[in-house]
Amino acid sequence: MAWFPSLNQSGEAVALVDGERSLTYNELNNAVMRVVAGLLNGEDSLKEERVAFLYPASFDYAALIIGVVAAGGIAVPLSVHASAGELSHYLSVAAVRRLLLPGEMRSEALDAVCEALGVAQLAVEDLSVGEASHVLPLAAEQGALIVFTSGTTGKPKGVVHTVASVSAMVISLIEAWGWEATDVIPLFLPLHHIHGIVNILLCALWRGATVDLYARFDAEGLCHKVANDRYSVFMAVPTIYVKLITYLKTLDEAKCDRVTEGFANMRLNVSGSAACPVPLFNEWEALTSQRFLERYGMTELGMALSNPYEGERRPGHVGQPLPGVLIKRLSESGENITDPATPGELAVKSCTAFREYWGNPESTAKAFADGWFLTGDIAVIDEGAYRILGRASIDIIKSGGYKLSALEIEATLLEHPDVDEVAVIGLPDDEWGEIVAAAVVLANPLSEDSLVQWSRELMSGYKIPRKWIFTDALPRNALGKVTKPLLSAWFEG
Repeated sequence: MAWFPSLNQSGEAVALVDGERSLTYNELNNAVMRVVAGLLNGEDSLKEERVAFLYPASFDYAALIIGVVAAGGIAVPLSVHASAGELSHYLSVAAVRRLLLPGEMRSEALDAVCEALGVAQLAVEDLSVGEASHVLPLAAEQGALIVFTSGTTGKPKGVVHTVASVSAMVISLIEAWGWEATDVIPLFLPLHHIHGIVNILLCALWRGATVDLYARFDAEGLCHKVANDRYSVFMAVPTIYVKLITYLKTLDEAKCDRVTEGFANMRLNVSGSAACPVPLFNEWEALTSQRFLERYGMTELGMALSNPYEGERRPGHVGQPLPGVLIKRLSESGENITDPATPGELAVKSCTAFREYWGNPESTAKAFADGWFLTGDIAVIDEGAYRILGRASIDIIKSGGYKLSALEIEATLLEHPDVDEVAVIGLPDDEWGEIVAAAVVLANPLSEDSLVQWSRELMSGYKIPRKWIFTDALPRNALGKVTKPLLSAWFEG
């Protein structure tokens, strides 16, 4: 398969392991071709039809993420933890006509959403059985993947990556991080974000390596395999490493030593999706002798900066541009910044950059300036290595590897009839990077517990504020805008 060469080249090598079951590359190729034939149903291309799916880490997920693209469609992987309201937004924005999901993922709420939007629900096994007699070759600029991200507009936008940009992301990381066909890596990260989809699953499968699939993070199960030297590569968000350290402290000395030795024997440990606190970097190295490879990327770009695979990795820094990536820093007025110590917004040109926000040409145009993607992240250059200072906007919260929109959370909370005003911010947190906090002005008496319970019906758990303050008024400037920087002090103590 031209789109994914390893499926034809790796034969009986094991591609995926799910518990006691394994799938070879030949078997994965057959599963992909069944998806292609079933989706096409006699046609020669899906012509960029957006095909959404709600599968956890599984053989079916892998067949879909590759097969939809191979059939000429755009894969739209969705969070298995999303609420019905969130799924309604994703399906509507991408104008999805078919949603694939296992039977256990169906619900009355989702049925109602799909009925209202005219979306057909079916499982992989429901696809018609046959052979794809003729499939049109893929064009480089053809859409391949839509991943939703949160922006300062408050609602997640559908980031469209092409066959060319996805391929460039994968090839770049295989080269930069030394991927080998003999590598084995666990996958427990969400599969609706670039980190899990590209950095782990697609890189490993493209290279012909092996991926162990986990439905959820399992410290005990993972550490058992680590102690037996199962893995050569490990990629996670800082929150996961905090949880692993906490788990290691529950073990007796002999068991702990076996696990830490297993990590030490790996060729690479990567931390990403959120800034890694320097104390965590140092504690992990003291335990395992592994210095994290930290990197920087975005949904719209894949990875753009990376500490070196071979060479000095500096805590608190995200390294240098990856091959083929051009970066400059801009002042607030859009002027180039040449002084390394002067903070500036990162602007990026790369063959890994996205094509567009689906159905949103206005946001797409605003995201670029003269062909440079404006990241919204502020950075300095410290002895040749980039250091991220934070967001140009305070309305993006990075928590546990997720990038959350404060405006989206605010908009949801304002749907409650007893909430009059609300301001959401991120508070620094050693484990999560940031946690969500909300200052609320009530129209009628309401308890924190009842508001949390109500929120669970409309938002994913990781978006629900962990700290709350109920107040008579929010701080505002002369123009009437809420002054969020003042809110942080409200939550201290």
